[in-house]
Amino acid sequence: MRSAPKIIVTGTPGVGKTTHCELLAQNTGLRHLSISAVVKERECHDGWDDEFRSWVVDEDKLLDSIEEEVQQGGCIIDWHACDLFPKSWIDLVVVVRCDSTVLYDRLAARGYSGKKLDENMDSEIMEVLLEEARESYDEEIVVELRSDNSDDVEGNVERIEAWIKQWKRDNSGADP
Repeated sequence: MRSAPKIIVTGTPGVGKTTHCELLAQNTGLRHLSISAVVKERECHDGWDDEFRSWVVDEDKLLDSIEEEVQQGGCIIDWHACDLFPKSWIDLVVVVRCDSTVLYDRLAARGYSGKKLDENMDSEIMEVLLEEARESYDEEIVVELRSDNSDDVEGNVERIEAWIKQWKRDNSGADP
């Protein structure tokens, strides 16, 4: 019997996914499953991409690596994409969004430049990850939240915490 939900927090790099996940994990006891860390630590990749300064993810190996862990519930998946995770794995999809000017400054401060900066900015402006979430999951489990400043993050975390409490009430005794 699963006693806690399975949540994915997704969005363009720099919107605040990890900040949300860390606070949620701290406040709720759910596990923060950083896919970036999993890819690196469990070698779920096909090597390094110098142009984008990131690992080339082997999605099948990644899913195999985390499936049992996710199925237990009680995890918050932190990743910039969501469509690779099966619908049955996820109870809530949180798409974190950010004003493009704020996002540009955040990414520039991280040292993003050139093609990587342009592609991430285009992705946010064109709502690519929001659309991906809406196409991949049932509409009622996809939530879009703004993350332009710390007040937004605090309010978002409180909202997700309230959702978790309600999920636990609604699913006490539910099958995994």
